[in-house]
Amino acid sequence: MQPLGSITTISRRAWIRRAKLSASGASVSTESVSQGWRNYPEQGAQRSFPPSLVVAVKALACELPYQHAVPLSRWSLPEIRREVIERGLVASIGETTLWRWLSEDAIRPWSHRSWIFPRDPDFERKASRVLDLYEGRWQGAALSARDCVVCADEKTSIQARRRCHTTLAPGPARPMRVEHEYDRLGAWAYLAAWDVRRARVHGRCERATSIAAFDRLVAQVMRERPYRCAPRVFWIMDNASFHRGARCVARLQRRWPNLIPVHTPVHASWLNQVEIYFSVLQCKALTPNDFRSLRELQQRLLGFQEHYAQVARPFQWRFTRRDLRCLMLKLNTAHSPLAQAA
Repeated sequence: MQPLGSITTISRRAWIRRAKLSASGASVSTESVSQGWRNYPEQGAQRSFPPSLVVAVKALACELPYQHAVPLSRWSLPEIRREVIERGLVASIGETTLWRWLSEDAIRPWSHRSWIFPRDPDFERKASRVLDLYEGRWQGAALSARDCVVCADEKTSIQARRRCHTTLAPGPARPMRVEHEYDRLGAWAYLAAWDVRRARVHGRCERATSIAAFDRLVAQVMRERPYRCAPRVFWIMDNASFHRGARCVARLQRRWPNLIPVHTPVHASWLNQVEIYFSVLQCKALTPNDFRSLRELQQRLLGFQEHYAQVARPFQWRFTRRDLRCLMLKLNTAHSPLAQAA
């Protein structure tokens, strides 16, 4: 009991749920009780940790384990908890608390993604030329209506797989069923050229990729109108061995004087719009892969070209020079030695 005349205080009130929701969804009653009547902490109360510990945990999560002689490739929550305790940063801590701290800054050390770092010294300059063509410019001047922009590439080793059991069509409450095991019947290399401004696709099947095979694709396109009489036909290509370098430029322009080769930076296939067409082809014509012969696969590839031409529209390319500049600044900042040291 408090002595007479002492100052009294009002205890903070807490609510205790007496029952769970009923099956009918009816409300349940609660009872207000005074926290001052209890001799134990309120349920659900969270421990208080100093901000310096939160910073130390986030710094640990952003480090590679093997840099600290820990035989791991990535941190997991249990491993972070064990490391924090072993380092003496805290006597005990829960994984839920660690997860809450890391989620505040979207730090997920247990996940990873594959990445190709730009290593072409002229990456931005080469990429900018491609982006200018997509916007209808070349060397600061607007393209004419008769100029053409063509993206070319190869989809290599497209296998013809004959399933060991006939594919079953979908039925009521049952998706299509495709046998897992198959026999390989050979493969095609599919070479394609996508007209960026006119939404036309030209392609051919070859047994293997080579200089001769690529030159046949170029001839197939350049002999047709409007390419054979266009003032300029810009060919956007990657750096594959059979169409890269000065020798490729000289070889193509010697035969086709109005052809201007434009090479993307190394490892920048995402800048080539024909890759978008390849993704459509893969999704709509090659998945699932079930062909009775190599010839049937060829017919599917070439037939899809004609089918796609009926609905094709120019791709709405939105990545511009300005976006490229922001991306390069972001990469240079995030992956600089100073940022890694921090």
